[in-house]
Amino acid sequence: MAKKRNKLYRYTALSSMSSVFQVGNSDPRDLAGNWHNIFGNKNPIVLELACGKGDYTLSMAQMFPEKNFIGVDIKGARIFLGAKQAQTLHLPNVRFLRIYIDHISDYFAPGEVDELWITFPDPHPTDKGAKKRLTHPKFLEKYQNILKPTGSIRLKTDSTLLFDYTLDVLQEFHISPKLVLYNIDKATDIDPQTQSLLTIETYYESLHRKNHLAIHFLSFTLQHATIP
Repeated sequence: MAKKRNKLYRYTALSSMSSVFQVGNSDPRDLAGNWHNIFGNKNPIVLELACGKGDYTLSMAQMFPEKNFIGVDIKGARIFLGAKQAQTLHLPNVRFLRIYIDHISDYFAPGEVDELWITFPDPHPTDKGAKKRLTHPKFLEKYQNILKPTGSIRLKTDSTLLFDYTLDVLQEFHISPKLVLYNIDKATDIDPQTQSLLTIETYYESLHRKNHLAIHFLSFTLQHATIP
């Protein structure tokens, strides 16, 4: 019961947090095309999809204060924890957006986003669940709309199924990945910035590492791709 009350409190508290925008409280027409005004600068915008508590959002914001970061998820109780942490760390370059990712293109103008991270999403392992994978063509089409033409999409996952599925999708649309790592711990000759980004560890990643699972990483752009 206490856990339920605590979760209810977090959902209620979200409405009063200035760094959080969510369905019901935010009109997408007020946000799309206005994110630079919300941050108060013209710095690059980076999204973390399925962000959970925003482990990557928070860590990248500290590493790159010259960029703006937005964690996107539908789980309000988790976003609450990330937003509270952003307040504690005094991070002015962090925001959270509580929406279904299916609607992502309603909340950003074409070309408004510079980079997109997908960190340990649900792999939806059944064939029936394939359309829910965040690298399914229906999602890539939405990302292509909001990303700058050269904007990178970066996937980090422990799921070999999702990783191989994504590579197959890219091949289907004649997209050549910029970087493919089947095990980031065994990777060599990575540029220093990417290497530092890969050292960020999410809660789920720490669990996977305890089970000795390999962590995969993939980087690509959708420039010149025709989807679907």
